[in-house]
Amino acid sequence: MTERDDTFDNGLGDDAVPPFVLVAPNGARRGPADHSEVPVTVEQIVATAQDCHHAGAHGLHLHVRDNRGKHSLDAGRYLETLAELQRVVPRMVVQITTEAAGVFDVDAQIQCLRDVTPNWASISVREIARQPELAPRVYALCEDQGTRVQHILYDADDAALLAHWRDEGIVAPSQNERLLVLGRYRDNQQSSPSDLDRFPMDVSPWMVCAFGSQEHVCLHEAARRGADVRVGFENSLIGPDGQNWSDNAASVAALVARIGRKPE
Repeated sequence: MTERDDTFDNGLGDDAVPPFVLVAPNGARRGPADHSEVPVTVEQIVATAQDCHHAGAHGLHLHVRDNRGKHSLDAGRYLETLAELQRVVPRMVVQITTEAAGVFDVDAQIQCLRDVTPNWASISVREIARQPELAPRVYALCEDQGTRVQHILYDADDAALLAHWRDEGIVAPSQNERLLVLGRYRDNQQSSPSDLDRFPMDVSPWMVCAFGSQEHVCLHEAARRGADVRVGFENSLIGPDGQNWSDNAASVAALVARIGRKPE
């Protein structure tokens, strides 16, 4: 997926390489009422990205908000934020989300992809399946404009649907990156490393995110198995001790220390 620095011991085993660390600092739903350090404005997002990059994150999973702090797929807000991120943290890889969050339909997601033309986007297989007749348009657009796709998978059914779309030629062979989401199988969105076993084996590139206080435990196990990792307040505000992290950078730094990824 991304170049990695394998010149140091990551504590994951002799043959392991350090994972790519993607920070997801806000998501579509959380805001300052949930934690004072959830970034919602462009300035807050960029400052958080800078802090997290210094803490060891290689990339940012970007959600933007409207003027009321609500989840948005507005192309103008995306382009403004992407430009600021490029100016302040040019070495940080940025992935935009197309998450519907119960607000946007597939046409709106397509419009966002077309107007922003991002280098990298996360796309939920389950959300596109709401209008399966539009799936060919989604993935063809990304292929034509050079947008990398990371498929969000919540369970084995999502993985099976993705495999079917690959077999049908709807998803291009190059569109092979997956994000496995752990924790939605349990009450209160708590995750466990055993949730990894709910997904079928696949040789394509994969990343893991996890909910709840065992977020870092799950990500360490995923990294041990060869996955890249996504960490941050979109998925969990709390550490293994049950206490809130002070901010996203603190969570990133703790995970980096745990998996052995050396900050840049």
